[in-house]
Amino acid sequence: MSSRLMEIHDRLLAHFGPQHWWPGDDPFEITVGAILTQNTSWTNVEKAIANLKATGYLSCAGLSSLPLEALAELIRPAGYFNVKARRLSNFLRMVEQQYQGDFAGMLLEDTGILRQRLLGVKGIGPETADSILLYAANRPVFVIDAYTHRILVRHNFIDEDTDYYGMQTLFTDVLPPARHLFNEFHALIVRTGKEFCKKAKPLCNVCPLEGA
Repeated sequence: MSSRLMEIHDRLLAHFGPQHWWPGDDPFEITVGAILTQNTSWTNVEKAIANLKATGYLSCAGLSSLPLEALAELIRPAGYFNVKARRLSNFLRMVEQQYQGDFAGMLLEDTGILRQRLLGVKGIGPETADSILLYAANRPVFVIDAYTHRILVRHNFIDEDTDYYGMQTLFTDVLPPARHLFNEFHALIVRTGKEFCKKAKPLCNVCPLEGA
């Protein structure tokens, strides 16, 4: 299994090159992006983050100072802006309650404890929590998303009904726990899902994973 997964990684890396993912100037921006990107495209998230930067509110203290309605308006381009404003507010409340508002201190927390606290935030599920852990906190946690599920099913790694943790352990049980590897592998899977392994009309005959 390890050699087969690494063959997929190596094929994708050779085809696409390094992805330099996740985009963001600092861990807080990456975290906000991870929360905002639920159910929307990254292009829309970039517009929302640009609004927060332009107004000077892209910080833990800055976002906490905003009324919920004002925050929702600033992140409107990300879609579901009222829902996502509440999710951001819930996250900021956790940082305040558990880490006295010290976001940098939060990033130093034990991985298991931090993951449970992130999952305890209403609106943050396993994918978002693990994205924060991997991309903002630099922990070797493998992120699973819809693209991963689709590719694993189509290449007969898993059954259709395999859950998040079943897919995650497929990677973490056989690959070395290396943050850079997990980061690059997930980013390459996302790129493949967007460009080749599409939901309705997959481009299998030109996909770099054809025959893998």
